[in-house]
Formats: sequence, structure tokens, C-alpha cells
Amino acid sequence: MDLIQKLFLLPVVSEEEAHELPNFITVLYHYFHGTSFIDFMHTWENVIFAFLVGGFLVLLTRAASTNPKMIPGPLQNVVEMAVEGLYNFITGILGPEGKRFVPFLGTLFLYILCMNLAGLIPGAKSPTANINTTVSLAICVFLYVQFTGIRANGPIGYIDHLMGQPRNLVGWLLVPLMLPLHIVEEFAKPLSLSLRLFGNITGEDILLFIFVGLGVGMLSFLPIPVGVPLQIPFVFLALLTSFIQALVFTLLSTIYFSLMLPHHEEEEHH
Repeated sequence: MDLIQKLFLLPVVSEEEAHELPNFITVLYHYFHGTSFIDFMHTWENVIFAFLVGGFLVLLTRAASTNPKMIPGPLQNVVEMAVEGLYNFITGILGPEGKRFVPFLGTLFLYILCMNLAGLIPGAKSPTANINTTVSLAICVFLYVQFTGIRANGPIGYIDHLMGQPRNLVGWLLVPLMLPLHIVEEFAKPLSLSLRLFGNITGEDILLFIFVGLGVGMLSFLPIPVGVPLQIPFVFLALLTSFIQALVFTLLSTIYFSLMLPHHEEEEHH
């Protein structure tokens, strides 16, 4: 930790931040702590970075969608490719009915991806490295999935789904077992979503923190705050894992919607 302090000319201000590189709010807090506004920013820094990422996405999509052209420019082309790819990905799992979930799930993927990548920008931070952020995202998915299940199947059909859709004597005898198991399963889904994303992004931050410290330690004999950039290979690894974790979160969320939707079309086809 002392090596990181030397590199950034400031201490890591708390044990909570001892696993991540300082961001601009940490720097401001070090020099101006005691100021009500700076203290507020430091307390809510994860929320602030989450809003900054959200604002960036709003500005990006607005710039890409303003005055669209028949021959798209680079920005419009990239955004259209992303939207088309997400549309094909989601409808490929949910079928034609899944197009109404594309705005939610597509936004979820892009938002998580950008939050994951934010930690690779000097002076910024990955909000998804905080359990509160990932739990909030998972709760949004959980509530929307349950709402979809009730709306698509009706209250009775939703309860029937939780009971395991009993259609014979054996099925009804298993209801006392299947109902609590399905309820526990539904509540376990947001827990697994949030912990998986939080754990992997936090692991990236710890890895970068350690190798920045090792790089500084190799040149600790110098009187200036420099270090060997040992973290660079792991930055490329973090780019890959950030994309994978956003994709896994979105994929599992899409599957949860699929499990809640009625499958009449599939049964008639078979």
C-alpha cells in the first residue's frame, strides 16, 4: 500500500479502498476532506460514477441518433451494429416475443459493460466493484422477471409455475416440495447475479492494484513516483473479462425471462 501511496502522492484513505487504485474523488477527499460537498461525494462515489456512466451512454446514443444518415458515420455505424447484435442475441433466445425486452436487456448489457470498463480509466472507478451496485441491478432484473411472469401467465398461472405445474397425482404430491424450492430458486437468482459480477470486477481491481504496486516497488530507489507498467497485460485481460461478465449477466437475465414466459408455441411445434 505504501508503494501505491508513493505513486499517487496520497494515502489510501480507508481499508475499504485498500484494494483499488485511487480515483479523482479519493484525491479530492484526501486534500479537501472536511468539506461537506467533498465528503458527500466520497460517501456516494459509487453512485456518482454510476450516474456518470449513465450520462455518458445517454450522450453517446443521443449523438448517434441525432440526424441519422442513410450512409452512417463511424459513431452511428458502431451504435447500429451494437443494437442489431443485441437484438439478434436476445430474440434468438426469447423468440419474436423477446423484442419487447430488447430495450431493457440491451441497456443492461451496455450499462454494465461501461461500468466495468470505467475502472480501467485513470482517475475513474468501476461502480460494479461495489456490492450495492450489483445488488441493485440484480433486484431490477428480479422484479421485472416476476412482473413478466405474473403478466404473461396471470396470478394463477404464476403460482402454478412456482408449484412445478402439477398435472397428475404425483405432481400434486410434490407441490409441498417444489413450491418452496422454486421460491428459494427465484430469490437465489439475483443473489448469484450480483455476487458473480461483484466478485469478478473486484478481482480485476485487486489484480491491477497489486501489479501497479509491484511496478512501483521495482523502481522504489528512485526519488520520483514512477513504476514499471506491469499491469498493462492485465488491462487487456480486464477488457476481456469486463465484456464477458456483462454478457453473462445479460445472458442469465434473458434466460430468467425465458423461464417465466409461457411456452405454448414450443409445445404446439413439438
